[in-house]
Amino acid sequence: MRFKIRCLHIVLLLLFFSNSFAQDRFNILGGKDSYTLFFKPMNNLIIIPIEVNGEELNFLLDTGVDNSLLLNLKLEDSLNLKNIEQIRLSGLGEGGRIDAIKSRNNTFKLGKIFNDKHMVYAIYSKEFDLSSRLGMDINGIIGGDLFRDFIVEINYGSKRVKFSNPDTYKYKKCKKCVDFDLHFYKNKPYIYATVDVGKEIPVKLLIDSGGSDALWLFDQSSIDISVPDNHFNDYLGRGLSGNIYGKRSKIKKISLGNYTLMDANVAYPDFNSIEDAYKHTDRNGSIGSEILKRFLIIYDYPNKKLTIKRPSKYYKTPFLYNMSGIELAYNGSKLVKERQTALLGTDDTNPNNQSTVQMLYSYIYALKPSYKIVELRKDSPAALAGLIKGDVLL
Repeated sequence: MRFKIRCLHIVLLLLFFSNSFAQDRFNILGGKDSYTLFFKPMNNLIIIPIEVNGEELNFLLDTGVDNSLLLNLKLEDSLNLKNIEQIRLSGLGEGGRIDAIKSRNNTFKLGKIFNDKHMVYAIYSKEFDLSSRLGMDINGIIGGDLFRDFIVEINYGSKRVKFSNPDTYKYKKCKKCVDFDLHFYKNKPYIYATVDVGKEIPVKLLIDSGGSDALWLFDQSSIDISVPDNHFNDYLGRGLSGNIYGKRSKIKKISLGNYTLMDANVAYPDFNSIEDAYKHTDRNGSIGSEILKRFLIIYDYPNKKLTIKRPSKYYKTPFLYNMSGIELAYNGSKLVKERQTALLGTDDTNPNNQSTVQMLYSYIYALKPSYKIVELRKDSPAALAGLIKGDVLL
């Protein structure tokens, strides 16, 4: 039985110190006005290659974080982090603060984009491991630090991110474009949208390209937002401080300017999992990559502007749930014994004029990927089939 790893909703609300180092900036080498980088899509998320102090790593491009993060480092990892100091960070999830390292003056290189004075936070906790959940090596997260220095155009259809110099960038005339004011709180971007939750209401949403869900709504942020009767409890994702649980349902529609998406998936995270998010009292939720991927979007942090340029090839893709009810994590490779069968031939010398088929059976051992069930929804098809949390699937 094979299960598809469910889209991992990755959310971070980090308690960071302000970065007062004006020289910590990203620039395009050679004086070019723009640079285009191809990315690897993974469960709606954007994975880009970044060279950190000479080491090739994979980073999640996430508008939902401010400062850059290095994740799940081991003591033997040789990244030559510079000017380090011990700190503690907090984020979404059911746990508390975690230990981390703050490091300045590191070299980050994304193709022709360069910064040799970059500040980064390194987390050594094994609990926050994106690699096992996504099935590929994810070494870090980068967001606001990069978006602040460019006008960034993301095209999910062509798998491209274009970084442009804000001093020379010129907007083209566009009849289908829809512009939004970007509002920032603790250096994170928000826009206003309209959702139909029995009636149409305006909502202030965090733009979260690092979240693979469509929409989160906080039911305690407004008297007009409540969990509908038709819902189910589920695991929503992993935050910096632990697991996030909540309820899933659908809304009639969400409108972003002239664009309206019908029957969108929505999640209502439990208050205990996202208590820090409620500190921004005007926030009503988040808009994630399941919606963002449906558009070609221009992020203009310098001018506090977001532009939906046009729909992408994913615009009419239906909103679907993972109905299996399981969350899988990569569990390493296992040595598996496999039987191989070969046909040797037939024997027609039988006195009863019957043919005998001769088969050869042999056994080989091969390394196969294995996956561990780390979350299992109660009464889901997987649970009813007899699977339990901790089972290993080959």
